[in-house]
Amino acid sequence: MPLSLYSPMLDLTVQTARAYDVDTDALMREYGLDPKLVANPNARFRMDQINAFYDRLAEQIKDPNFGLDAARFWHPSQMGALGYAWLTSDTLLAAFKRYARFIKAISDAVRLDVHEDEETVSLSFTYLRKEASQKFRIDGALATLIAMIRANAGPDFHPITVSFVFEEPEDTAPYYALFQCPVVFSASENSLAITAEDALALRPSSNAQLVKLNDQFMLEYIAKLDKDNIVERVKVAITDELASGRISDAIVAKKLFMAERTLQRRLRENGTTFKKLLTQVRIELADNYIRDSNLSLNEISFLLGFSELSSFSRAFKHWKGRSPREYRQAKQG
Repeated sequence: MPLSLYSPMLDLTVQTARAYDVDTDALMREYGLDPKLVANPNARFRMDQINAFYDRLAEQIKDPNFGLDAARFWHPSQMGALGYAWLTSDTLLAAFKRYARFIKAISDAVRLDVHEDEETVSLSFTYLRKEASQKFRIDGALATLIAMIRANAGPDFHPITVSFVFEEPEDTAPYYALFQCPVVFSASENSLAITAEDALALRPSSNAQLVKLNDQFMLEYIAKLDKDNIVERVKVAITDELASGRISDAIVAKKLFMAERTLQRRLRENGTTFKKLLTQVRIELADNYIRDSNLSLNEISFLLGFSELSSFSRAFKHWKGRSPREYRQAKQG
């Protein structure tokens, strides 16, 4: 399956280019891109066409730093469910992890990684094809990220540092004006770092119920996008069946129309097992459910497929090092 881009995401580039008086509709048609599909959340553009279109844009726009203008035009709708899940995440750390986990929903041409230590949290971008790693696209990715962060944390938020792999450009003033922090060029990776305190601070825009709905939507979307992705398909099936209280690899195999042994073999080939995926899904859902004060611990236990609260409590303490009640108090305190 060729690499692709979620169609509404192209709106960000289109708006940026139009600010430089580029006739984006005509240019898109040259490369087989239908401008009408930019607003279609059910469409995707082939990345080879996108790359050619972007190359031409870079030729037409004379400002070498024009990618930074993406910060002016970002809107969550351009990223679909991922954009709204980002906005409703309870912390920036949770938002970073969600972005890295679900990036394939908007583009499979880039990998995101979250790095944590006691003092800092950073998000790095790695482009999977050399032709996708032009300067203006790196500028655009990090400019978009700071716009996303400020949508959660306020317009005055500034990172610890921002790093770019390319050499220092002639005019660095726009970088300092946008990010309002030290900027590093010729770095080992493209990344943005914030303090651990900022990463863990609770954000008023958080909404656990909306996050849960958007996460489920993205899981299903990615599974449909890549029908051969057995890991994501199993995680979706587990999520669907958990609350029934009847969850097993046999039940999931039947739901996916395959033999139990075939399911087990395919998961082994992908370096995992049904038990590991069941635990992973439960941990992810538990983290979201516990933040929702409308759900009692008994209800959460039921939703996660545990027969009784004591079983859930033991499992949760093994996962997180403290009881669900203590974890909830810490998150709400």
